[in-house]
Amino acid sequence: MSRETTYKGILGDWEQLHQMLVENSAELPHLEASRVKLEGFLKQGLEIAAKQSMLRAEKQDASQQMKGVIANGQRLVKVLRLAVREHYGFRSEKLVAFGVPPFRGRKLKPKPEPEEPGTPTENPNPPAAAKPKP
Repeated sequence: MSRETTYKGILGDWEQLHQMLVENSAELPHLEASRVKLEGFLKQGLEIAAKQSMLRAEKQDASQQMKGVIANGQRLVKVLRLAVREHYGFRSEKLVAFGVPPFRGRKLKPKPEPEEPGTPTENPNPPAAAKPKP
């Protein structure tokens, strides 16, 4: 006999026990009060399991709705930020308040440092030339 760990498995185990108690109620009259209690717990458990399934389906539906709302909202936000940028100009610092980075110019690459006169630009130890094989 395995021990059930899932709610569905536990409720199934309870149903089976309850059914056996009902079938053998004539032989087990002293367990009638406990059987009725078990029946109440079983009924509650099945109702809650059904409610969980319904809520799970509602949650999935709500998630799909949220996904659609977010996608549409993101498109609108992009258009609005472009309109604000067009209105104020792409360099205006006022854009920061709307979450739009203003154009502040590009960073120039640092100029290479001029080499000191007298320093060789070539490798002082050039690699040996490959000799042809005889």
